[in-house]
Amino acid sequence: MHASDQLLEDSLLLTSASAKVLSPTDSAIQHAAAILKAGGLVALPTETVYGLGADAESETAVAAIFAAKGRPADHPLIIHLASAQLMTDYARDIPAQAWRLAGRFWPGPLTLILKRKPGVSHLVTGGQDTVGLRIPAHPVAQKLLKSFGRGIAAPSANRFGRISPTRAGHVVSELGGQVDCILDGGPCTVGLESTILDLSGSEPRVLRPGAIGALALARELGVEPGRGSSGAPRVSGSLPSHYAPSTPLRLVDSRDLIELAMPGKESLAVMALQPALTTREQVHWLSMPAEAQEYARQLFARLRELDEQGHACIYVERPPAGAEWDAVHDRLIRAATRAGSEKTGERG
Repeated sequence: MHASDQLLEDSLLLTSASAKVLSPTDSAIQHAAAILKAGGLVALPTETVYGLGADAESETAVAAIFAAKGRPADHPLIIHLASAQLMTDYARDIPAQAWRLAGRFWPGPLTLILKRKPGVSHLVTGGQDTVGLRIPAHPVAQKLLKSFGRGIAAPSANRFGRISPTRAGHVVSELGGQVDCILDGGPCTVGLESTILDLSGSEPRVLRPGAIGALALARELGVEPGRGSSGAPRVSGSLPSHYAPSTPLRLVDSRDLIELAMPGKESLAVMALQPALTTREQVHWLSMPAEAQEYARQLFARLRELDEQGHACIYVERPPAGAEWDAVHDRLIRAATRAGSEKTGERG
């Protein structure tokens, strides 16, 4: 195929997908619920990132998620619920801790890993005896869940291992015509995926950091949760390489930024906490917020913006230490791992 033909095909694909982007009116939400009931795919906004949703109780629909994303079959999905009472439809032996945490943090960016109830598809759980559940806080997601009436399995609405989408337009560029409907709920307010807490074993443990930190969880649990280990259930976003732009990404210390300002031939992007150290044309310098929550909210959108500019490399200043930065560090380390993993054929 000639380059011009490919550009035309890509343009038509995006135009087709854009036509499926709907303002979340009541009729649009009912339309999206009907698509889900028919086994289709709907991209929905949550407070964390946009999700690629399907009927959690339809193996055909769930399989379509894996096909659209290019997602490995052993990588489990999270089921989104309209109410905490629906936990009993998908989980068994639910501990008192789960109900307490649900009462405190749901709706919100917390996923609980519980023992799978018989009948829950192994496609959803990645073949494991555990299941991830959460209630999203976004009003559009809540309306869709209530209209649909049962659980929606929804990983991030992007190609597997890529930067998660935080706006409807990101979903269009990632999945093109592979989604039946995209509900546009505006930019995501949290911007990073949910905290994942495992309650399926003898001790609670955080398997993926997010906006709800270990200290906040400890206040409700009465004990500080541990961190994931080799024996923990597999969960979304836990592979070494993930959340990655196509452009190689490197994490650098603050003291190394001055070297990036020196004259050179390659076009570079720099994402840093400090103001630009150079006005050199070959360096696109993007200053990020110094506050962890706002940095997290902007992170994926800014990475996607830099990725589309065609630089040779994206350099990211390593954020400060501290519990409030744990989720940001986690995403950046996995995004930076992609460059090394490609040499070994690993996919993230």
